[in-house]
Amino acid sequence: MAKKKIKKTLVEQILTKAGIEHQAHLFNGLEGQVAEHIDPNQIFKTLALRGDKTGPIIGVLSIKDHLAEKKLASLSGNKKIQMIPQKELEQTTGYVHGANSPIGIRQRHNYPIYIDDRALDFPTILVSAGEIGRSVQLAPKDLSQFLGADFANFRE
Repeated sequence: MAKKKIKKTLVEQILTKAGIEHQAHLFNGLEGQVAEHIDPNQIFKTLALRGDKTGPIIGVLSIKDHLAEKKLASLSGNKKIQMIPQKELEQTTGYVHGANSPIGIRQRHNYPIYIDDRALDFPTILVSAGEIGRSVQLAPKDLSQFLGADFANFRE
């Protein structure tokens, strides 16, 4: 019986075209579905926020950590930031809640993107592949370079 080939997400296609080494995964890390060989600390969520001075900003943070809004506000040149309301999320980022991908967002928008420096503790991290239940695993420095993103500590 032939194994069904799963179509690549747009994010996977972008990474392949850019020549960035990555591995696709099928699981929803936000709901605790994690393969046994993956450290949950390596799974990073993509947060879409709005700054009072800059407008939308993106934070990429381990699912095990909590956002320190004041730290990210300061880093991004804002006095305060807040999460973008779910009803405005798709219009702002192009993705529904749970599918926001920093890679896909970068392709559509030039929002500032920050990756929590905890990512540097791992040879690879996982971020959303732009669809719920799909992730891509890649080196954090490759991700940062591709996104033009800075590493900083913005966790509590």
